[in-house]
Formats: sequence, C-alpha cells, structure tokens
Amino acid sequence: MAIHLHKGDLPSDVKFEGSVAVDTETLGLNPVRDKLCLVQLSDGNGDAHIVQLDRNTYDAPNLKALMEDKNITKIFHYARFDVAITKAYLGVDCTPVYCTKIASRLARTYTDRHGLKDVCRELAGVTLDKQQQSSDWGLNELSQDQLNYAASDVLYLHTVKEKLDTMLEREGRTVLAQECFNFLSTRAALDLQGWDEFDIFQH
Repeated sequence: MAIHLHKGDLPSDVKFEGSVAVDTETLGLNPVRDKLCLVQLSDGNGDAHIVQLDRNTYDAPNLKALMEDKNITKIFHYARFDVAITKAYLGVDCTPVYCTKIASRLARTYTDRHGLKDVCRELAGVTLDKQQQSSDWGLNELSQDQLNYAASDVLYLHTVKEKLDTMLEREGRTVLAQECFNFLSTRAALDLQGWDEFDIFQH
C-alpha cells in the first residue's frame, strides 16, 4: 500500500478512469458547521491519494473537476454525508455516485450491520482499524496513524462494490439501487437546507 499526501489539491498528473473510491474527513458530522479537511481517493489497486485541503480557500480545481466528471463513478460508503460536505465546501455536485452503504442495505438483508468495518470484513476479508475515527483532522501535520486510517477507508471500496453488485443482480435490486444513488444529490441538498431529520415523505 502506498499513501500519497497532497497539500491543497490533487496533482494534475494523478488520473482516474472509470471509477474512484472517495471518502472525506471533517471536523464533525454537521456539514453546515464542521469544515471539510481531507478527501481520500483510490483507484482500487492498492494506492491512496489524500488531499489535505486549504480550509481558508478550498481552492482545489483538479479535485473539483474529478468530483464533477460524469465519466468517473465516485464510490462512497454513506455517500449522503460525503456528497453534502463536498457540495458545502467545494461547491461541486458529485456525479455519478455509488454508495456501498445503500447497496449493502439492499443486498445484505440478512444483517443489520452495514458499517464500513462490517462490510469490509465480510466482503473484502479485511478488518479495519477504527482507532483514529475521532481524530482532529484539522491538524497541519497529520500522524502516520491518521494517514493509514484515512487511506483504509477507500482502499477496499472497489472490491466491496464488486461483491455488492453481484448480490444486487442476484436479488433483482440493481435498478432500485441505481435509483437510490440518483436521488443522493437531492437528499444531500435537503440535508444542507435543514431537512436532515424531518422525513418529507411521511404522512
């Protein structure tokens, strides 16, 4: 595994084709209040690129272009949050999107354990170390443990997606999953406008 840390933006010579696994690290779980600090990326071949953003400017044109590239699928786990936070701070609409958490809920109906650690353990055969989950991601100099943790959140998403795609196809839920993914930009917009807890579909 190789971890590449980039300050401010993704270098222009780093290219992704077809799909890219993406995760974010923030100062908290409120996208209106808590700033975006890192964006992690992986092509699924064992390398991770970590962009440590300038939280004063969020001037990252290469990263923003990647997030908006309609020819590259962005694979997230719990895309609802990541799509909202990138919209709030980078000003971009991530599209197209695949969410392994939604796919897991639709395909793995035999369990209620759909966290990344549980999904990776079953589908990728990897046990993730979550000790750095509550780290201070606003530090100027991140520790190696933090970098390892951040990288691990994207390194296995391609494998997980492949397994989930097979399960969704087997159960006849591929189209349903895609429709859920298509709605994520709207769900994120609702979150950012204050409808994060209220179910607008309820009676």
